Amino acid sequence: MARIGLVLGAGGASGGAFHAGVLAALAEQGWDPRTAEVVVGTSAGSISGAVLRAGLPAADLFNRAVGDDLTAEGAALLGPMAAVQPPRIDRPSLRRMPRALSAPVALAQAAARPWAVRPGSLAAALLPAGTVATDVISAMVGAMAGEDWPDADLRICTVRLSTGRRVVFRRDSSPAAPLGLAVAASCAIPSFFEPVRIGGARYVDGGVHSPTNLDLLSGMGLDLVVVSSPMSAAGRGLRLTLDAPLRRFCRAMLDAEAARVRARGTPVIAFQPTVEDQRVMGVNAMDAGRRAAVALHMRESTRRRLDQPATKARLAPLFD
Repeated sequence: MARIGLVLGAGGASGGAFHAGVLAALAEQGWDPRTAEVVVGTSAGSISGAVLRAGLPAADLFNRAVGDDLTAEGAALLGPMAAVQPPRIDRPSLRRMPRALSAPVALAQAAARPWAVRPGSLAAALLPAGTVATDVISAMVGAMAGEDWPDADLRICTVRLSTGRRVVFRRDSSPAAPLGLAVAASCAIPSFFEPVRIGGARYVDGGVHSPTNLDLLSGMGLDLVVVSSPMSAAGRGLRLTLDAPLRRFCRAMLDAEAARVRARGTPVIAFQPTVEDQRVMGVNAMDAGRRAAVALHMRESTRRRLDQPATKARLAPLFD
């Protein structure tokens, strides 16, 4: 069998729905994402990666996003999550937000070595700590998958707030973390969610370092890497929207990381939002009300791309 890497990027609630639509379309063509040699998950992608590694079929990842009935296999896996009730998340108030910087030590290090600092890490250090607890994320993942890591390779990307450096949690990693806690840390958007404490240190969203962290798969000798990247943009056209600069920045980071992986001999194919996809996704990635529409649209959008001969040729290792 071909050795496939799967990279699931950041993107909030709409990002999770984006992954659901893309993976459902790929599964319809005959590739089961659960068979990937390695899965890299960042923020929203860490949740999708964890549930895939727990055994959830891609079809049920999609069914859950759109509110359809689950298969018997999916219902058995997701059943325990029903007992975990997510709290109401109010819009953060500036009057309630702490005034102190999140990571003054990281700022001092950035001043000493500015060339080594990523913009996201600097922003995370400058912003005040968030106030929304991530307990529900760790509880939901723990209820379904347990706290033990899967045997199959799963890498959850976070950033250590005090240093601004990426930390990748996995089975037998150091520092060690329960799976649910690592996923919660990967989802801890700076200034929105509270940083997650693991081993005495505070961790935040892995998207602070990179929206996809694709570069982790460089030099692994994989036959193909499939990337689902909700935060970037396909093509070179520029939409005049509030999120356009961020999408272009994420696209540039993805291109640079893909070049590194390709330079080591591994082909990369990325699924990124087209202009039409972005209209459906909107500019608020945390708008859970769009989940069903985004998942449905992305399944159809991905189906159309999979019908293109060039795409079929590039994805040949998935179906050999």
